[in-house]
Amino acid sequence: MLAKVHSCALIGLEGVPVEVEVDISQGLGAFNVVGLPDAAVQEARERVRAAIKNSGGLFPNRRVTVNLAPADVRKEGGVHDLSMAVGILTASGQIVLRNERPLFLGELSLDGGVRHSNGVLPMVAIGQESGFDTAYVSAEDAPEAAAVRGMTVYPVDSLQQLVAHFNGLIQIEPHVERSEPGAEDTYGPDMRDIRGQEHAKRALEVAAAGGHNVAMVGPPGTGKTLLARAMPSILPTLTFDESLEVTKIHSVAGVLSRSVSLVTERPFRSPHHTISHAGLVGGGTVPRPGEISLAHRGVLFLDEFPEFDRVSLESLRQPLEEGDITVARAAATAVLPARFMLVAAMNPCPCGYLGDARRECTCTQSQITRYHRRISGPLLDRIDVHVEVPRVKYEEMAGVATGERSESIGKRVAEAREIGAERLSGTGRLMNAEMNPKDVDRFCETDRDAESLLRHAHDRLQLSGRGFHRVLKVARTIADLDGGERIGVSHLGEALQYRARAED
Repeated sequence: MLAKVHSCALIGLEGVPVEVEVDISQGLGAFNVVGLPDAAVQEARERVRAAIKNSGGLFPNRRVTVNLAPADVRKEGGVHDLSMAVGILTASGQIVLRNERPLFLGELSLDGGVRHSNGVLPMVAIGQESGFDTAYVSAEDAPEAAAVRGMTVYPVDSLQQLVAHFNGLIQIEPHVERSEPGAEDTYGPDMRDIRGQEHAKRALEVAAAGGHNVAMVGPPGTGKTLLARAMPSILPTLTFDESLEVTKIHSVAGVLSRSVSLVTERPFRSPHHTISHAGLVGGGTVPRPGEISLAHRGVLFLDEFPEFDRVSLESLRQPLEEGDITVARAAATAVLPARFMLVAAMNPCPCGYLGDARRECTCTQSQITRYHRRISGPLLDRIDVHVEVPRVKYEEMAGVATGERSESIGKRVAEAREIGAERLSGTGRLMNAEMNPKDVDRFCETDRDAESLLRHAHDRLQLSGRGFHRVLKVARTIADLDGGERIGVSHLGEALQYRARAED
């Protein structure tokens, strides 16, 4: 007898519906799986056989062939276990599927329990887009799967429970809880907690308002890391669509917390400088998300920026420009989203004290030059805001914190982003940092005095074409924070102040 049920496979972040065909025919007892399965799928034969027997079912003592179609897509992991077991039980007449079009996603334990699987959210999402209206997943994964609107999700604890459900002995109730973004803020440090560094805080506000990348330079212990960790607290909350994007990535990477069904806070990723190239940009036999994709719609903080591997740093150029990265491997090619805000922190020299008024630098000029050359000019050119973070004075450290709270700064940032998004409506872009040259020509209009200043700065700072446009983008953001229709001298002057470090 032949039975057909459906599961799903992943290529990068994209799901591919998989038709699980089960044929039970006369012959010596055998269990074969075909359709380009990996080792974990091949091992499903033993898991499925034991799960059916230990759930009170009867495994057919005949020739069982399972085909996972399409055959040219590699199938990985244990997510197909449940669909294979249901297909065998259907083909042998032990259960009768209803008229609904269900997906079955989950790994089986030997006693028939249904376990967690990575990537459930993108698989359920592609199933919904492909016309499926029902998904049976592990009870642990049900809240995550239920984030896909329009999909009926059934939480399954065990194969025995699922068999009883289809045979009408019990009724599994659909999971109805929905998680929405905008939950209580649990971010770390507040901007008010940071003593002094008002200039750096202003630079971060400008960067957050326009989605610009930031580089902070200063001696050790001046608060660069604390400033970076406070950055998410002034960013606008994720929209539902953004939450869904971020959750898909974290689900596929296997880093989604079991207690969280939908990521509602902007990611903050801070990899160590010893991270591998694949760990940063993504990779593997079948491409998996790296840190830059896990920071999608959030902040990627690279402390000790020059200490990162040169090849890894240069690989940031594509995502910083385009918002995604293409990872090509022999088994597959995947385009992974990576639209993040880069916040980089570095010392001014190897010892860290170049230009410090209190401590003398011990580096030679050649050491300083080599240190700066670890970061290429094209990469620095893609960072819009450069800011120095000097040592904090005693009066500022010992005094009462008087700075603005992140909440009030965040309101200005959100208003500026709304202005930018409304201006760019219809272009497919949301923030000033994403504007292309045509958008810059159209929306970054300067007044007469600002035009004169820009001409002078272009010649004196020897701005590249990209640097010229990025100065205008930052000035546009500052004007939005100020509520200005045109870019004025003060807006452009502040933008040039942030740019000067990159053009030295």
